[in-house]
Amino acid sequence: MNDPIGDMLTRIRNSQMRGKSTVMTPASKQRARVLDVLVDEGYIRGYESATDKNGHPAFEISLKYYEGTPVIRELKRVSKPGRRVYLGVGDIPQVRQGLGVSIVSTSKGVMTDASARAHNVGGEVLCTVF
Repeated sequence: MNDPIGDMLTRIRNSQMRGKSTVMTPASKQRARVLDVLVDEGYIRGYESATDKNGHPAFEISLKYYEGTPVIRELKRVSKPGRRVYLGVGDIPQVRQGLGVSIVSTSKGVMTDASARAHNVGGEVLCTVF
């Protein structure tokens, strides 16, 4: 698999389109940090460590719905393996004029665009969520 973050985001999008309450994804530290940001921002209920049917470590993500519609309306990968997107602190864009968030991987950890501006650090823009 070339793009583990992109794979996780696609699994979340597909599960929400089908109305599933949970989705499984392979476990990694980077995925855990992205999921921590999604939990902190209120886009998913939470996630737990689990094992898949082959005994490999995985995360079980609990998706969040409001009156039957998914809380996440748009989940888009920005930096891809073929084209990495690195931005300085002054160039990180706001998503939907501040209604959404960009998830940024910085030298101080994975955080939202607002946190990156507050810590005055730039980095790789992983994805945008609205």
